[in-house]
Amino acid sequence: MIDDLPIREDLKGKTPYGAPQIDVPVRLNTNENSYALPDEVVEAIGKAVQAELRDLNRYPDRNAVALRTDLADYLGHGLTVANVWAANGSNEVQQQLLQTFGGPGRTALGFGPSYSMHPLLAQGTGTRWVGALRDPDFGINPDKAAEEIRRHDPDVVFLCSPNNPTGTALDPEVITAVLGAAKGIVLVDEAYFEFARPGTPSALTLLGRHRRLVVTRTMSKAFGFAGGRLGYFAADPDVVDAVQLVRLPYHLSSLTQAAARAALAQRTALLATVDAIKQQRDRIVSTLRERGLRVADSDANFVLFEVGGDQKGDQKDQKEVWQRMLDRGVLIRDVGLQGWLRVTAGTPAETDAFLEAMA
Repeated sequence: MIDDLPIREDLKGKTPYGAPQIDVPVRLNTNENSYALPDEVVEAIGKAVQAELRDLNRYPDRNAVALRTDLADYLGHGLTVANVWAANGSNEVQQQLLQTFGGPGRTALGFGPSYSMHPLLAQGTGTRWVGALRDPDFGINPDKAAEEIRRHDPDVVFLCSPNNPTGTALDPEVITAVLGAAKGIVLVDEAYFEFARPGTPSALTLLGRHRRLVVTRTMSKAFGFAGGRLGYFAADPDVVDAVQLVRLPYHLSSLTQAAARAALAQRTALLATVDAIKQQRDRIVSTLRERGLRVADSDANFVLFEVGGDQKGDQKDQKEVWQRMLDRGVLIRDVGLQGWLRVTAGTPAETDAFLEAMA
């Protein structure tokens, strides 16, 4: 047992983060893009990676300048290479931010239920975690959020929009209120932003006015690039420079950089599936509500729904329902929220299978 080893006391008894990886006909538990990459994108990525193979004896560009330039171009909002940093998934980006602005003797605060990796990243970097709560409808009241910030005075604040696992997008007033109250870094996790409904503003619009605001994104979801492992953030150039103090040398391989740049160049083809996924998300929401279930509003590629109970209104154990769905060949996610389960919006056929199994 690892607890017999001289590991840190705060890690004893813990288990690694990870969703079940089970071979089933319908896998809708990790918010992946269900659509395979189009042939033209596969060909473009293949050529880009092939071009790098001859020089694998050399280290990659440790600053990933070309990739960051392409990411800035994709984000727009007047951003340049100086505003963007990239790493192996948005989890590594957020870990680097905590290594830089958190750490022993410092505090990070988030509003739950939210992405379960945030407190784990805080623990891994020796940062004390404070868990504030969202409202019953999974929103965040701006005044209450500012009050929590003033009470705990965190060094890093985590906001998630659209929020995982609820799918809730934040009102810009919430971000503004938190920025006004926080003395430290305010990190807005926008991993699912490409799936937001029209008119939903991004925190990127606030970057020019707030030096301590950081917006993190990923190519894992809308781009269907989960296996490529590419996350990034946009922030003031000084924040980008500060993160260089903790980044590992040559952390992004030449192959990762080449594949990500090729994918960005093919973004029209890759993002063509976003509208189709949003249609299935909205279909899941409306169908489950028609069946009498409580469902959270979603601006992401997943749906959080409450498990129905008996005539007395008692909730069923979500673990029981999760297992019954798995028995029917449909893998969804138990996020540990009592009485609720989460399902990824996939292809029409996958949605059919999910709704049929739920029935």
